[in-house]
Amino acid sequence: MSDHDQTYRRLYGTGRMLAGVAWVVLLLGLWLWGREVTEVRHGISAPTTGDMAAAGRPPDVKLPPAHRPLGDAVPQRVDIPGLGVQAPVLARGLDARGAPDPPPFGQPGVVGWYAGGAAPGARGTALMVGHVDTDARPAVFFRVSEMRPGQTIRVVRADGRIAEFTVESVQVLTRERFDAHQAYGPRESGRAELRLVTCGGSFDRATRSYTANVVVSAYLTGTGR
Repeated sequence: MSDHDQTYRRLYGTGRMLAGVAWVVLLLGLWLWGREVTEVRHGISAPTTGDMAAAGRPPDVKLPPAHRPLGDAVPQRVDIPGLGVQAPVLARGLDARGAPDPPPFGQPGVVGWYAGGAAPGARGTALMVGHVDTDARPAVFFRVSEMRPGQTIRVVRADGRIAEFTVESVQVLTRERFDAHQAYGPRESGRAELRLVTCGGSFDRATRSYTANVVVSAYLTGTGR
């Protein structure tokens, strides 16, 4: 068994059934991650899109029905065809503050998957985080705020299957109006859902951090190999 798989099994086994207080603590940690992860890392500002973009589903966008959830499997790569993103995935846990530990700044092209939660494609909400920029250049999720409902996200899994997700909303949530359950909680019970999270809004020079979080919500609508 690889070190990656061992890390997955350890984190997944200890954290899969997050609920109640533990879930609230995780959501608070996610908010702190969005506020603080880019401190003193200002290089290229993320797109400023206001408080909320494409919230819910525009009336002219018809989304496909949900696909039944898959079994558990470690994610290996994230593909976002509309953005030209093909990124390896790194299993991550929580840092000392209880926030998801993002990929190292030295790996701006890597997506972090919170291995204590659901696997992408399995029942529940899978969480993936990535940097918007570094001190010198755009990072893997730099253009995530440009996504719109109906676009596709593909996650290549260790079992050889590709979980295909359809975006249903893209939100830019400011600190003042941040609602952790709205941002990260499940949209519909029983589905396999996916969240892509990064920093957004504008860069606040006074606090040395971004003013908002970008949250892309998607759900499983198909599979491939």
